[in-house]
Order: sequence, then structure tokens, then C-alpha cells
Amino acid sequence: MPRLRPSRRTLLSAAAFGFMRAGRALAAEPPAGAPAGAPAGAPVVAAAADLTYALTETAAAFTRAGGREVKLVFGSSGNFAAEIANGAPFEIFLSANESYVATLARAGHTRDAGVLYAEGRIGILAAPGAAFTADPALDGLRAALAGGGAWKFAIANPAHAPYGRAAREALTHAGLWEALTPHLVLGENAAQTAQFIRAGAAAGGVIPLSLASAPVFATVGHFALIPADWHQPLRQRMVLLRGAGATARDFYAFVQQEPARAIFRRYGFLLPGERPG
Repeated sequence: MPRLRPSRRTLLSAAAFGFMRAGRALAAEPPAGAPAGAPAGAPVVAAAADLTYALTETAAAFTRAGGREVKLVFGSSGNFAAEIANGAPFEIFLSANESYVATLARAGHTRDAGVLYAEGRIGILAAPGAAFTADPALDGLRAALAGGGAWKFAIANPAHAPYGRAAREALTHAGLWEALTPHLVLGENAAQTAQFIRAGAAAGGVIPLSLASAPVFATVGHFALIPADWHQPLRQRMVLLRGAGATARDFYAFVQQEPARAIFRRYGFLLPGERPG
């Protein structure tokens, strides 16, 4: 597999678009009813960026149910795993790739091996007026590459974002990776990648179904799911970290209960014990 070496022009400055804060991209418009902010002392939850909308709604439901709040921080799973290994004071980690949880567990940073909470999907999003159309077989993207032209295509950085790795695997499966490399724009994580497309910094890209399902993306363009067998499964695992307090433990349990599962289901996640519809 060729190693990705984007040019300086390809690597857009996230700061220029205002999408990053301390290396993490957050949703520009949280779901309706989301809490404005957690109080001091609320447990900090490190969550993969594909959960930006689903977990924000889940946290709001948790607060309504019991009056307690958690502080959500979204970013790439690989970066969070490194921070946790270096002592970051998170109490829960929701990873987009279960291998990061396994590595932390073996190193003694977690209370146990955690639980599988969802499996994610990816798809191609084409903005209005893009040089390519969105379709499951990526034929529109293939035709655009054959036609040439200057346009940008966004994916999350495969170096530390599981959804970026899945995108690379799918594009490689389709035989498009090498030809697409000069067009690539790399987001720090899945949420920033989606924001690049919303802002017009890229004509489209590969993003999680969970983000494409959010209302703010309803008018961004056309989205098509990529076949699940074109990439390794996005098995998402969460875990309580050492020192997790009572509120963190209760939120961890809440994410596994039906009110939270219903929210995750609505954002396109496949849940443990369920088969694809």
C-alpha cells in the first residue's frame, strides 16, 4: 500500500476554518436540547468524533433522567488513547476502534476490558455541484478521477482516526486510493472531516453514517453507504478508566440501556445483539 504524503497545499489549516480547539473538532451545532456545559467536577468523557451528535443527545437524556451531567470531549480515538496512557484525567473512553481499549486495558489504565457499544458504518458524501456523485460502488468518484480537474476530497487522518483507516481501506478496495491521493484533505478526526465538506473546503469525502444522519447535514449533499465488507469492521468499545467515579459509572451503564440505544440506533449504529436490518 502506498504511503500517503499529502502536499502542503492539501493539508488545510484547521485553524483557518475554526474547526479545531486543542486538536479536537467539535460539532458546530449540537443537537437541540443538549446541555450548554457541564459544571466543574463533572466526569470528563473522551469520545470518538463519530459520536458527536449521538452521545451529546445521550448525555442530555442522562441529565434529564437523574440531574447529573458529564463533560464530553470529542476527538480521534488514537490521540485519546495516547493521552490516557500519559495520564489524562478522563473517566470514560468511548473508542471508535476497540483495539485502543484493548491496548489500554493490557497496560492497566482501565478498570476492565470494557464493552462493545456499537458498530459504525461509512459512506461517501458529495456536496451540491461536486465533480462526482455519491453511490455505493464509488463509480461517480471513479469517473471524476478519470476526468481530471482540481477538487478536494476529505477523509479523517488514517494515522490516528479509525474512520480514516476505514476510508482508506474502502478506497483501496475500490482501486481508487493512489489516484485520489493528490485530491485528499485530511481532517484531524471524523467530525472535522465532515465540517470541511459543510464549509466547502472539500467537494465531498468519506464520513461516518452517524454524522451524515444528523439534521445539520440534511442539505449538505447526497450520502451513500459504502459496503461494510470493503473495510475492517468499525467495532466501537467503551471502558471505564482507573479512578472513574459514581457519576461516570452510572453514565457508562446508561449508554448500555434502551434509551441510549434508541438514540444510537437513530444515528445509524448497529448495536450489540442486533443484526443489520
